[in-house]
Amino acid sequence: MSLSIGPDLSRARAIEAVFALHRRGVPTLKAKRAVEAALERRKAVLDVPTVEDLRTLAAELNACGFSVAAMTGFAVDVKKLRERLKLTQEQFALRYGLELDAVRNWEYGRREPDRAAKSYLIVIDKDPERVQEALCVPVA
Repeated sequence: MSLSIGPDLSRARAIEAVFALHRRGVPTLKAKRAVEAALERRKAVLDVPTVEDLRTLAAELNACGFSVAAMTGFAVDVKKLRERLKLTQEQFALRYGLELDAVRNWEYGRREPDRAAKSYLIVIDKDPERVQEALCVPVA
């Protein structure tokens, strides 16, 4: 999950936030570090092992001056994504720096993308133009 500090730092009750996370299986030191990171950098990411109800956790952390967002672990349908972008398998692989065999294996269900590839595919799904832009190097 992603932990963010609200706009009003004076509302932040760090110790209560740490305890709320600890009650859900986050080791105290990890919870403390995540809260400190959110305070310093406005955002932190951490794994919360036991979430009985995301809304309850969000309400508890909101009361402490923090907000939470669940980070999805959903899988991207590579074929639908590629077809939505109107690309062939080869074009898709070339455009996003993927192995053509990997794209084929994902589409035919022979393999699942690993965790890093899933994350990358989610980013491509959300903003394909910016991903392509980030991968291109202008030629002077």
